[in-house]
Amino acid sequence: MRNGLSKDLIARVLGGAPKYTLDELEAKFPPRNLPEGAFVTRFAPSPTGYMHLGGLYGSLIDCKLAQQSDGVFMLRIEDTDTKREVKDAVDIIIKSLAKFGLKYNDMPEYGPYYQSQRKDIYHSVAAYLLEKGMAYPCFLTATEMEEIRAKQNAAGFATGIYGEWARDRDINEEDITAHLDNGEVPTIRLYSTGNPETRIFCKDAVRGSISFPENNEDTVLIKSNDRLPTYHFAHLCDDHFMRTTHVVRGEEWLSSFPLHVQMFRMMGWVPPLYIHTSTIDKIDEETGKQRKLSKRKDPEANVAFFLESGWPTESVIEYLGNIAASGYEEAKMKGQVKSFWDYEMRPKKIPMSGSLFDMKKLEWWAKEYIATMPVPDLVKSVVDWANEYGSEDNKKQIADIDFLTSVLSIERDNPKRIRKDFITWKQTLSEVAYFWDFLFKPNKEYEYNKDVLREFLATYDEKDDKDSWWQKIVYTAEKLGLKAGEVAMNLRVAMTGRTNTPDLYSLMQVLGGVRVRDRINTVL
Repeated sequence: MRNGLSKDLIARVLGGAPKYTLDELEAKFPPRNLPEGAFVTRFAPSPTGYMHLGGLYGSLIDCKLAQQSDGVFMLRIEDTDTKREVKDAVDIIIKSLAKFGLKYNDMPEYGPYYQSQRKDIYHSVAAYLLEKGMAYPCFLTATEMEEIRAKQNAAGFATGIYGEWARDRDINEEDITAHLDNGEVPTIRLYSTGNPETRIFCKDAVRGSISFPENNEDTVLIKSNDRLPTYHFAHLCDDHFMRTTHVVRGEEWLSSFPLHVQMFRMMGWVPPLYIHTSTIDKIDEETGKQRKLSKRKDPEANVAFFLESGWPTESVIEYLGNIAASGYEEAKMKGQVKSFWDYEMRPKKIPMSGSLFDMKKLEWWAKEYIATMPVPDLVKSVVDWANEYGSEDNKKQIADIDFLTSVLSIERDNPKRIRKDFITWKQTLSEVAYFWDFLFKPNKEYEYNKDVLREFLATYDEKDDKDSWWQKIVYTAEKLGLKAGEVAMNLRVAMTGRTNTPDLYSLMQVLGGVRVRDRINTVL
């Protein structure tokens, strides 16, 4: 075993003496008192921009696995990359999780949950590694590292600081002191003992045991510019002391898998079980090929798109849950479960290949969800969306709640035959816009039979029940030598400007006698 640094020198290297010993940290963050088999998961985003759909997908899996096992789902903000941090990004993340019903439980005794506030923990673990000779201070400058990278590229070697390229790997205390006396602040690097010629086996809950070359790179643990940890080192410390049992993350992290497992084993800690999920893909409209959702090209990559467009958040969750858990849709269609939260999800059933996000399929889930909503809930959802995201016209549509309720109640009284033409809250208000005079657009292309309209108007009484109303349509048709459907179509287009609508009698009742007469007279 290599000799480590003295405690005094460690304090100088880290910019201060460590606050805790490793034993004190173990006592401060003991194993959680949870039922056997409980999952402890975490969604750990960086506040560097908007909430990506892939992040929502991963956090849904995190939340579901914790929920069904009586475990804990945490939100941990990985804000150590201060250069890339975006203002209000954390608020966007928290709001998005709340909007989609993903509830996390950040137990204070395992916090804080912002990595920028856990510096004492990282420095204490780094001090242990420096003392045991498993890490070392590195004084390479950015210029020197660029020169190393250029030489490696020219020689066809893998780039990085490792082996003979790691100049300070075996630096002695005298040289360290000289650098510090010169005012230099080092990075702290892992002293890797890995050999790329040797394979390391890492267990993934979905993919099974995966073989990788051992990591030989002396990865940075603590950065020199702000003395905060890198992602790799923070992940090691946080997942251990927060007692994370399962890490759900995208497959782009597979390349870091051997490094993370190496670091856990180096510390003598049991690594969490990793679940590397596939990417969320779509069919490219130009090429017809499947590709990863793009932040630049695809508005649906941003979770805010679904909120602003008024997609029922529950239907988005249902659809993502169906992607994550093969077998869910079948169980739902058979009536075995009411929602994704009732379905037992198995990590082994999570797809390994790119998961296709199909907007048409999402529409189906949205229609199915809205069709099951009680009218008061439907009205509330539409009103809430319009108040937060809607246009001025949308806000006028929701001004009279009783009228809106009447409009949205049409064809929802028969559970076996509920209309399924509502997809989003925005589209719902657009679909029923003809009920409001200021949004109604008369159909000037339709060739009306004005005799039909005159004859019907002569007999029309808004107090008629449906049977009486229909008999007058039949009477009008017989008098003019037409089919009843032709009479109804003339009325439908005159009332709505459309040839396809819900039940004509119901919508005329909601419009009321004054509007019905006005619209017919306008055509005449």
